[in-house]
Amino acid sequence: MTYAETLDYLFTRLPMFSRIGAAAYKTDLHNTIALLEQIDNPQRQFKTIHIAGTNGKGSVSHMLAAILQQAGYKTGLYTSPHLVDFRERIRIDGEMIPETKVIAFTERIQPAIESIDPSFFELTVAMAFDHFANEQVDVAVIETGLGGRLDSTNVIKPELSIITNIGWDHMNLLGNTLEKIAFEKAGIIKLNTPVVIGEWIQETKQVFEEKAASMNAPLIWAGSHFQIAGSEWKVRSLAVRAMEIETSKLVEYELDLIGQYQLKNLTTVLESVRILKQQDWQISTEVVLSALKQVKALTGFWGRWDVIKTHPYLILDVTHNVHGLDQVLQQLKAMSYQQLHVVLGMVNDKDIQGFLKKLPQEATYYFTQASIPRALPASELKTKANDLGLTGDAYTLVNEAIEHARQQATPNDLVLVTGSIFLIGEVDLTALR
Repeated sequence: MTYAETLDYLFTRLPMFSRIGAAAYKTDLHNTIALLEQIDNPQRQFKTIHIAGTNGKGSVSHMLAAILQQAGYKTGLYTSPHLVDFRERIRIDGEMIPETKVIAFTERIQPAIESIDPSFFELTVAMAFDHFANEQVDVAVIETGLGGRLDSTNVIKPELSIITNIGWDHMNLLGNTLEKIAFEKAGIIKLNTPVVIGEWIQETKQVFEEKAASMNAPLIWAGSHFQIAGSEWKVRSLAVRAMEIETSKLVEYELDLIGQYQLKNLTTVLESVRILKQQDWQISTEVVLSALKQVKALTGFWGRWDVIKTHPYLILDVTHNVHGLDQVLQQLKAMSYQQLHVVLGMVNDKDIQGFLKKLPQEATYYFTQASIPRALPASELKTKANDLGLTGDAYTLVNEAIEHARQQATPNDLVLVTGSIFLIGEVDLTALR
């Protein structure tokens, strides 16, 4: 098969959550375990760090991968979903898995695909682990796809587990209370393995404490040893002063991930690095400083408060749930602009009403949709938004919507494209830069 034929086979033969939603979600690890046994359990051949959470797990995964990479460790990184190229999901030292490796793995495991009938995600997890083992990585940073307890990635025995936060998302699969969602995320906590919790509230804190105690897992709360002392947004970088609480030592970091919400992710990352250093990982402060300046370049990360242009601002952000939107709205409050233009597209299984209710009514909206079956049609999104006082026109294609927004915006305005990871993935960056 060619690479294009291979992708077509994977996308059409296997149930894919990003396209069809809950029907692709498997409620046990049977298929993943069976697939990995077919290829001699490659996940046992390298060290791992496991990361779950409603929001922030992508940023934390990429920051940690950049740090480990900069420290000289050959570092695998598995994330999902991809924005443009399938191979974004599987990287080593920032380099995407070669097309030839995708083809070879798919052809090799095709008999198992036919007999086991895995989902798209289950197969990509197996592909990632196989690639990392074959390339003999020192460590792989593994981001969960959905939840934790039943996520296909939850077959590893990590050096460290991280749960960034708990918010309202995928309630139809993970539960309709924060405690239930926390229980699913806490499923990545392993026996005698330290776990860092990024954010918590009283309801979720108890869930984490009980799970960690049952697994004899050291529990570390982000912020226990590091505190943000101040920050300054600089359009294309975020300057942050963080204090080490025990020594009162201040360190100034410069992040190329510039959303204000990265402050919470940074404390999670710093706490995680502290634990890794206790486990004899060689990571200096200088390495951390250097890596955080260039996470995008080192790992290929984008779509998180990405300032594509100025005058007017054109900003892309993959926020797609209420918890993430709260953070984006805080970021907007910290910025100076005249009129807000929002290019908005969502998928149909999110809390659309809750998301729309939080959006500012004074903004001008351009309703659109990603080219996937799960996408809520732009016309339906427009109707739902209009009912809540949000006004604007509907556009079938995201790039058409962006162009109309840019035509309407003045140099002092801000155009924000958001609402769906898949929407951001369809933005034509070449045409914008």
